[in-house]
Amino acid sequence: MAKLCPLCSGSSGNSTYISTAAGAILVDAGASCKALLEGIEAVGGRVSDIAAVAVTHTHIDHIKGLKAFIKKTGLPVAASAKTLEKLIADGLIPEGARVIPADEGSLSFGDISLTYFHTSHDCDGSGGYVITAPNGSRAAVCTDLGVVTEEVRQALFGSNAILLESNHDINMLKKGPYPPQLKLRIMSDKGHLSNNACASELPALIRGGTTRIVLGHLSLHNNMPSLALSAARSMLAGEGITAGSDCILTVAKPKLSEVMVF
Repeated sequence: MAKLCPLCSGSSGNSTYISTAAGAILVDAGASCKALLEGIEAVGGRVSDIAAVAVTHTHIDHIKGLKAFIKKTGLPVAASAKTLEKLIADGLIPEGARVIPADEGSLSFGDISLTYFHTSHDCDGSGGYVITAPNGSRAAVCTDLGVVTEEVRQALFGSNAILLESNHDINMLKKGPYPPQLKLRIMSDKGHLSNNACASELPALIRGGTTRIVLGHLSLHNNMPSLALSAARSMLAGEGITAGSDCILTVAKPKLSEVMVF
């Protein structure tokens, strides 16, 4: 049995524990070491099962606890070459820690496969990951992207479970307290996916075999779970797909979301 477990998701921090029969991968470490350890235990996981920490990019809400967690556990860090270069230059990886470039082809950790794909974000080396279990089941983590490119679509297609960014409601963002420059950054092709942009990708993914969708990385100030779900359900219904029967659709909470079995 494989599980996708968002330990934290949103503006304040992001980390996802994905476990399979052969072990586990932690995607991002955007919480304190203590919170990560407690979260892994809370979802029934074990640090000893983790093969590597896969980092999507170097923004603080994805790496907040990385250095302390790696120092505590001794786990290797996998990321794009640019991300690793930045993490090392900024002293965010303990000296002597093993680093693994993830953008040079799929990585194997025993019977688990980890595949990196590029994302469009205002951070050099930004990406997402697909984790493949020994039985062929696949889970993907894809957040922090302003636009879904064809590379992203191809990477996600066929995954059984996906945590996909549904960051903001456009009207809330436009009317909200952020300064104009920040609003433009969020809505740009190197920003974040809106609820509508996320929803538009779901029908094709579900027709391609995805049965579990977790809407993730919701903005604290520019979104609400009800709005993200409404946009997704409306898009699916328009394509003749019913959430709850044709797929399981949930929203990741800021801390310890529902465990998704895939």
